[in-house]
Amino acid sequence: MDLKFARTELDAKPKKADVKKIEESVEKHGSVIFYFDRENSHKDLLELQDYFEEKGKSFYMNEVKFGLSDNEYMYQVHIID
Repeated sequence: MDLKFARTELDAKPKKADVKKIEESVEKHGSVIFYFDRENSHKDLLELQDYFEEKGKSFYMNEVKFGLSDNEYMYQVHIID
């Protein structure tokens, strides 16, 4: 599963997301919100959802639009322990 965090600059490349580091952050904070780039496939995000739900976590995902164009969006993921 190859996930990418949302870009912070329009012309920047998205940074890679490591599932283990995401999991460590959830364990440490209990409730975490991540923003993932539009380049991620919906299938990969559903796999991430399955991964955390199998561990007993709550997982909420939304598509967040930040512009008028169809490709100006990111995924918001909220994971709760």
